[in-house]
Amino acid sequence: MEMDLNAQEKKEGFFQRLKDFSSKFKDGVTKRIKNVQKFGKDDPRRIIHSMKVGVALTLVSLLYYVRPLYISFGVSGMWAILTVVVVFEFTVGGTLSKGLNRGFATLVAGALGVGAVHLARFFGHQGEPIILGMLVFSLGAAATFSRFFPRIKQRYDYGALIFILTFSMVAVSGYRTDEILVMAYQRLFTILIGGTICILVSIFVCPVWAGEDLHKMIANNINKLANYLEGFEGEYFPLSDKISKDTNSCAREYKSILTSKGTEDTLANLARWEPGHGRFRLRHPWKKYLKVAGLVRQCAFHFEILNGYVLSNHKAPEEFQSKIQEPIATMSREAGEALKAIVKSIKTMSKDDTASVNAHIDNSKKAIKSLRIALKSSYPETEKDLLEIIPGVTMASILIEVVNCVEKISEAVEEFSGLAHFKENLAPKLSAEIGQHQLLHKGSVKPVLDGDNEEEDNSSPHVLITVYDEQPPTTTGKNYLGAEKN
Repeated sequence: MEMDLNAQEKKEGFFQRLKDFSSKFKDGVTKRIKNVQKFGKDDPRRIIHSMKVGVALTLVSLLYYVRPLYISFGVSGMWAILTVVVVFEFTVGGTLSKGLNRGFATLVAGALGVGAVHLARFFGHQGEPIILGMLVFSLGAAATFSRFFPRIKQRYDYGALIFILTFSMVAVSGYRTDEILVMAYQRLFTILIGGTICILVSIFVCPVWAGEDLHKMIANNINKLANYLEGFEGEYFPLSDKISKDTNSCAREYKSILTSKGTEDTLANLARWEPGHGRFRLRHPWKKYLKVAGLVRQCAFHFEILNGYVLSNHKAPEEFQSKIQEPIATMSREAGEALKAIVKSIKTMSKDDTASVNAHIDNSKKAIKSLRIALKSSYPETEKDLLEIIPGVTMASILIEVVNCVEKISEAVEEFSGLAHFKENLAPKLSAEIGQHQLLHKGSVKPVLDGDNEEEDNSSPHVLITVYDEQPPTTTGKNYLGAEKN
């Protein structure tokens, strides 16, 4: 009886574990599907890029499927497939960089490899491997050493790597085969075919431009700074003792700028490989983006220090804060508005907002003068009072540096806009004062009728014009066109 009971319990436990496993498996699969969907919705270009790679692989596989192409290239068609796998990048600049590096390096290394094999054969069967070994060592070591140079490392590192690989393979394999030229020809052309297909698909099928991503990234980073400055008053001078969730949100938002240097450098390097497209010309000043990005990051580091004072429990006395609150609020608000205008100028690639940027920066400088006056009037009488206001004074000095940094960003963007040929609005604009002045003048126009038949005759060429100034006069005079004023 006990044995039957134990067997029944084990059976029920087995089915329960099986049920729990199936439930956990289902939940895990559902969770991963949702993660994949979210990942695709965050940037749909990832899905498009995956499909583009599939299209390129399908096209180069025709070198195997189509018999005339297979007869021409043989098993070397695999090099075209390999080229697509290693060359096709997410952006057009990345694909062009790797494609051109691979094509040029393969051409040069293949030619040198064939030349090295023919040169080594002049030294006989015993001297041939020695000469080939010396050439492989020399060129391999020289090409590897060249990869340490910063400029080559930045732009041609992949080409140097392919040069070493191709030269070594051609030179070494040429020792055991007599058809070295046929082998080099097949590999070179299949690699060129694969690279060309990658470049064409990348450019003409839903292209992703590294330069455009860099342009948007810089504008978004500046916008993050503007958002933090516009909300700084509410963060440092909160209505309650608890800091709102918006404070932490702004802090997390600007913190992403602190670690964006690597991405910016990569995008700027890839953007220089891209042809002119859209609003970006062939020789667009991509390096200037890095200058602006450096200033933006410097400003973000100031925010990191400011955020420490915002989150600190030790602040200046309320009386002191009330004296500096107005100039601090004006400084942060105007600096934020200046950054917003800069963002608009970058996104629209126009100079229409230059005057607005300068006006907001001037207002920030005026607020700095007011802040200095407030600080002088609040000079403490005792050492204890001085220690109490140090956090507030330090915060104010950092905010002054932020305003100076915003001015530097404005100057850098202005210099960059000239080199990038930002458009200018040449249409004449009427000032607000002129519009208001025109609205202050009122008048009336009436026909002047001759003779006694005023109601019948309406063909007189004369009209009566009555013009009023800002305040209409009590008596109106008549002015007849074509006649003297009485």
